[in-house]
Amino acid sequence: MAEIKSDIQIAQEQAGNMKKITEVAKIADIPEQYLEQYGNYKAKVDYKLLSDLKDKPNGKLILVTAITPTPAGEGKTTTTVGLGDGLRKIGKKSIIALREPSLGPVFGVKGGAAGGGYAQVVPMEDINLHFTGDFHAIGAANNLLAAMIDNHIWQGNALNIDPRNITWRRAVDMNDRQLRNITDGLGGKANGTPREDGFDITVASEIMAVLCLSRDIPDLKERLARIIIGYTYADANKQTKPVTAGDINAQGAMAALLKDALKPNLVQTLENTPAFVHGGPFANIAHGCNSVTATRLALKLGEYTVTEAGFGADLGAEKFLDIKCRMADIHPDAVVIVATVRALKMHGGKPKAELGTEDLAALKAGLPNLLQHVENITKVFNLPAVVAINAFPTDTKAELDLVEAECRNLGVNVALSEVWGKGGEGGVALAKEVVRLAESGAADKFTFSYDTSLSIKEKLETIAKRIYRADGVQIIGNAVKQIGELEALGFGSLPICMAKTQYSFSDNAALLGAPTGFSLSVRNLKVSAGAGFIVALTGEVMTMPGLPKVPSAEKIDVDANGVISGLF
Repeated sequence: MAEIKSDIQIAQEQAGNMKKITEVAKIADIPEQYLEQYGNYKAKVDYKLLSDLKDKPNGKLILVTAITPTPAGEGKTTTTVGLGDGLRKIGKKSIIALREPSLGPVFGVKGGAAGGGYAQVVPMEDINLHFTGDFHAIGAANNLLAAMIDNHIWQGNALNIDPRNITWRRAVDMNDRQLRNITDGLGGKANGTPREDGFDITVASEIMAVLCLSRDIPDLKERLARIIIGYTYADANKQTKPVTAGDINAQGAMAALLKDALKPNLVQTLENTPAFVHGGPFANIAHGCNSVTATRLALKLGEYTVTEAGFGADLGAEKFLDIKCRMADIHPDAVVIVATVRALKMHGGKPKAELGTEDLAALKAGLPNLLQHVENITKVFNLPAVVAINAFPTDTKAELDLVEAECRNLGVNVALSEVWGKGGEGGVALAKEVVRLAESGAADKFTFSYDTSLSIKEKLETIAKRIYRADGVQIIGNAVKQIGELEALGFGSLPICMAKTQYSFSDNAALLGAPTGFSLSVRNLKVSAGAGFIVALTGEVMTMPGLPKVPSAEKIDVDANGVISGLF
């Protein structure tokens, strides 16, 4: 049996086929004056190009999403990259738009996030690690604001900020459970004011969401200024007032740190298809999409833009459609829902160790997960969809036929995706179906899953019932009071960003498949006034992950020549 090469081995072996980033820019029709090179194979593109192309019609937008993730793997990013290459194979000018990986998962349980096999974006080591420094800039801006808040309090607290009611937390781009809850300001008066504090992972910072939704520097500064960092002490009427980053006068310095991070990053696939890799909010605790700027730029430059949204369609796709599309005034022309037979069998109760054997009963038991995602895309959002089966050698014809038959019952075609082993050639069948759907005009019937004019509770219930199939929503703990406070402050009309486990339609990670008979528990609500949405924390979801028992970091190394191994 031939050796199965790792993603990093394949990327390093194919390094000789990479084009200089100036050549990739020419493929994408990006004039040289807008290009800012970071070495030979990475560049930033000045977002001013977008305003210069404002009169050019948009190309087609393709959203790649997936079933509820399992340890068996689905291959959403791999499919996105392979589809972009496949579209080029059939003569379409395609551009890919992805998120940047977070160091937390890279060194944690998931590994790299630049695609896989022969469907990767490169240089994969750079993309998975420091890249162009965007995440470092976001973390620095986040922590500058935190430092200015505590300094303001120490210097006399002219804004009357209640240290017990500061909502802004520090950030670090690493999975570090030790930092979830801390006490800082210890050591006497000269060292600050003692208070309880904590860290979020950088991708959960509101600044990440703000960066990904901002159009330009003026818009960035306005959004940064609107960020609510905490609340004042209660007055004689027991009323508190929100305090913003603008009240602290932090927006200018924060924007200065972010001015280069705002520019999309240009790289390429192994087959030299141009790819924007920019921004990286998680989909389980944030809105899970790459930057609006990168997506808009790709739409102006390419006939087809292929983008993805994080985790399953109940999280990333819902937020892409209800938040990003609403704010950017765009919508997909077709949606790809990625699945594997292996993962569907796991949803049907089959243990991971036994996924390589045919089991039609387990597959049939797991299929409702895929079918619910398909129904959400086609019936709730009214978008045309295709199911992409990310093929494994152990998949049998009977299993593949069963998936195809069940999807056809919902009026959706199935295409086999073999991009991991064959690159763009393995994505040609999927590319042809995507073009057929995108050119059909069916996406003109697109609708959001809820109207923002609904109350906060009504929006929560609509998402829970329509997308998750919950019986209803239980508002518990702090959320009971927070709903009234947020609506009184004028935030009731904002869209909702659900923070929920990625492993289930429910807020219980153990409920696989398509569970029913459950209620969604919302325990906290937080307004992200700069980003423009309300974050609803459900179940036990956390904004700072921890490392697993055996983190990926233990397998990563670098040799005397600087060659990295074990990244994925």
